[in-house]
Amino acid sequence: MAKESNAKTITVAVVLSVVCSIALAAAVTLLKPIQETNRALDKQRKILAAAGVLAEGEGSPEQVRGEFAKLERYLVDLDSGDYRRVDLDDRFDQRRATKEPAASIALSADQDVAGLKRRALQADIYVLRGADGKAERIVLPVSGYGLWSTLYGYLVLGSDGSTVAGITFTEHAETPGLGGEVDNPKWQASWVGKQVYGDGGGRPLLALHKGVNPEKPEAVHQIDALSGATLTSNGVTHLLQFWMGDLGFRKFLDKVRETGV
Repeated sequence: MAKESNAKTITVAVVLSVVCSIALAAAVTLLKPIQETNRALDKQRKILAAAGVLAEGEGSPEQVRGEFAKLERYLVDLDSGDYRRVDLDDRFDQRRATKEPAASIALSADQDVAGLKRRALQADIYVLRGADGKAERIVLPVSGYGLWSTLYGYLVLGSDGSTVAGITFTEHAETPGLGGEVDNPKWQASWVGKQVYGDGGGRPLLALHKGVNPEKPEAVHQIDALSGATLTSNGVTHLLQFWMGDLGFRKFLDKVRETGV
């Protein structure tokens, strides 16, 4: 009788485990499209906020999608700086391309200041134009390793290809209250008006710095470092140096300064 009871218990436990596993798998499958839609909407909302189109966290889904549809998307050849326009829903995925040997390059230790290991051959950017058809905002994807994670975000520049119009991070796992302050709207607002390059271009000068003195001329290239988050701050500086440098968008931005986009 004891053996029979144990067998029934094991049978019930196995059946319940199988049923729960099937239910969980079904839930994950059904919820995945919704999760992907919400992630895409959140990314669009953050890009629009960084570009100054919508206030941070505001806008209905319909409004966000409508405003985002006004942006133009381009693929930039990072080696030449050449670019071509593509549809907003083009299937190119820069992060996926980074993992494909034929669509990316391996970075040497000297090159890899941002801790990326590989860099895609192309990058997708967004351009917001004014009523006159001229580019007002250029939205550039940036990424680099912080303390705990790779930070993914967008740096928004003005039409001159050097003046910062906004910054946003769409994904990271930095410590809340410390490195996680990269999401703080007040800190992000301090980026507006800063200069990536000096007069005439050259190497990128934009960096996080402890104790920025607004009276000094170099302050135009400096953002206050995050308090208690040295490694995250260094990571943000390194991703700026990489993506605004020769291996990043510098060749493209040189073209922007010469002929516009």
